[in-house]
Amino acid sequence: MTSSARNLAVLFADVSGSTTLYEKLGDRAALAAVETAIDVMKRSVAAYRGTVVKTIGDEVMAVFPDGDAALQAASDMQNRITALPPFGDVQLAIRIGFHVGEVLEDSGDYFGDAVNTAARMAGFAKAGQIIITDAIQQRLSEQWKAVARRVDIAVPRGQHEEVTIFEVLWQHGETTSMLPAIATITELQKQFRIRLRYLGEELLLDPRERTTATLGRGQENDLVIKGNLISRLHARVEASKDRFTLVDASTNGTFVRSSSGEELYIRRETLPLTGEGIIGLGRVAQPDSDLAVHYRVEE
Repeated sequence: MTSSARNLAVLFADVSGSTTLYEKLGDRAALAAVETAIDVMKRSVAAYRGTVVKTIGDEVMAVFPDGDAALQAASDMQNRITALPPFGDVQLAIRIGFHVGEVLEDSGDYFGDAVNTAARMAGFAKAGQIIITDAIQQRLSEQWKAVARRVDIAVPRGQHEEVTIFEVLWQHGETTSMLPAIATITELQKQFRIRLRYLGEELLLDPRERTTATLGRGQENDLVIKGNLISRLHARVEASKDRFTLVDASTNGTFVRSSSGEELYIRRETLPLTGEGIIGLGRVAQPDSDLAVHYRVEE
C-alpha cells in the first residue's frame, strides 16, 4: 500500500497503574475496569472530531485534525474517568500525551517522529495529567494557551532536538463545551503572596496578579540560576486556591530548608511552601551561597 503524509495531532492515553489494578482486583474485575476506561476514551475521541487508530491493552491511540480538538477530547476523557465510581477500592485514572506533526498513514495506521514524540509525552505524564509539546501549545487557541504551563525540557528518545513540555490544567470545575475556565484567578481571594529572592533579584508572586514563577538554568525562566546539577527548567512556584506550591520538574530534584530547620527533598513531586526558608536546585543550598533561593510567604 502507498503511504500518504498528513499533518495531524496524535494522542496517546492509557490507564495509569494498570498493573496495580490487576493485583488488587484480580484479572476479571481489572479487565472490566480497563474496558470501561477504553470505552470512555473512545467516546471522547469520537465526540471531538477524532479517529481511534488502535487500542493496545490499556492504551488508546487517536488522531485529530488540530490541537484544540485533541485537547477537548483529552479534557473530556479526564473528566469522564474522574467521575466514574471506584472499582472496589481503586479509583481509575488515566494519563494522556500528544503532539502535532507530519505523520505517514498506511492501511489505517500512522507512523513517524510525530507519533513517537506523542507516545513519549504520554510516558512523561502522571495519573490525571495531560502533557503536550510546544508544537501543540503554539497552535492552541488563546483559551487553551491560558491553562498550559511549562514543566520541563527534554530530548525524546531517538531524536536530537529539545522539546519544551507543557502540562494542561484541565480541572477548573464545570465548563461549557469542555473549554477551560479562565476565571481561576478570581477564585484566589485570600490576601497572600510569596517573595522569592535570589542574589540581588527579587520576585513577588501574588495570586491576584501572577500565579506562576519558573526557576532553572535556561534563560527563559523567571529566575535564572546556573549550576551543573540544575535543569534548564528545574522547578516552579505556583498559586492554587489557598496556598503556594513548589513543583519539581528536574533530573536531580529540589531541596527545601524551612526556617524551623526542617529539610525536605522532592523530585518530580510537589511541596506546599509556608513560612520562609531556602530552596536549593539540585543540591542543598547554604543561606549565603550563590545557589540559595530565599522564599517568604506573606499573609
